[in-house]
Amino acid sequence: MKLLITGGAGFIGSCFVRMALAQGWAKQVVNFDKLTYAGNLENVAAVADHSGYRFIQADICDSDEVERALRDEAPDAIVHFAAESHVDRSIHSPAPVIQTNFNGTFTLLEAARREQIARFVHVSTDEVYGSIEAPDEADENYPLKASSPYSASKAGSDLLALSYYTTYKMNVSVTRASNNYGPYQFPEKLIPLMISNALEDKPLPVYGDGQQVRDWLFVEDHCRAIKAVLDKGRAGEIYNIGGNCSLPNLGVVKRILKATGKTESLITRVTDRPGHDRRYALTNAKLSAETGWEPAMDFDRGLQATVEWYVNNRAWVDRIKSGEYRRFYELNYSQRVG
Repeated sequence: MKLLITGGAGFIGSCFVRMALAQGWAKQVVNFDKLTYAGNLENVAAVADHSGYRFIQADICDSDEVERALRDEAPDAIVHFAAESHVDRSIHSPAPVIQTNFNGTFTLLEAARREQIARFVHVSTDEVYGSIEAPDEADENYPLKASSPYSASKAGSDLLALSYYTTYKMNVSVTRASNNYGPYQFPEKLIPLMISNALEDKPLPVYGDGQQVRDWLFVEDHCRAIKAVLDKGRAGEIYNIGGNCSLPNLGVVKRILKATGKTESLITRVTDRPGHDRRYALTNAKLSAETGWEPAMDFDRGLQATVEWYVNNRAWVDRIKSGEYRRFYELNYSQRVG
């Protein structure tokens, strides 16, 4: 199988690229990535010399580049990770989120339709369901209630992808995953931000009361789930992917402090962000029943492995935490400490 992966230099996409080649999921992998702030070729350095790996630096919003890649490479399937994926960035500047997540997905779907690509997996998020009151969990038929420009852009792109199945009979499936964590994650997301700050004895900014509940999914488990959908998922269907591990953000932060040997005095409360969803929750029942997939990584074990990776890769973190990241961090947190 030959796969074209969009966003394959990002956190989740690069994990999928590495696993696809290391575990023989595909003989050839084409990594199509614009290399924005969160895209980093160091994330795929381990496979850069693999005979089955090819990198194309291009934007999914560029129809000429997308069509050229699909025509020249003729992949058997597309796995579409590429997205502007941070809620805070979408609040501060929503235009790039809409452009990439919705218009970019449209460009990719149109090119895939014209080039008659046999399989298309669109990777999305549980955030499209919005905040969910306990003890409810979202299944794939749960109403969409996006709360931010980011989640709205993903909800829109999900519906657009599914419309290509209904209208054009494209073999499209949509996945909606919970919060990912693991090595190589850009340090604006909760877990890598808190780990890197703790290691530097910097304040750990916690929104509001820190009781926002998220389900945590180890990135390799997510990639295995996407592979299961790629192989066994039905066209026109949505598949939730969760880690079966719901925890409040403050509890996660305290576990990180314990794992790094730091004290809770580093916790700093910051003003809650606008429209902050209180609780995400979803069920994997459909995915498990149809493919046999289950999350394999226990959260405490996965968190420890993640902390150890960041400890052992401080140079990577230092290179990432500069330039645009630092400007973003200062804008988003330093002015909001309460």
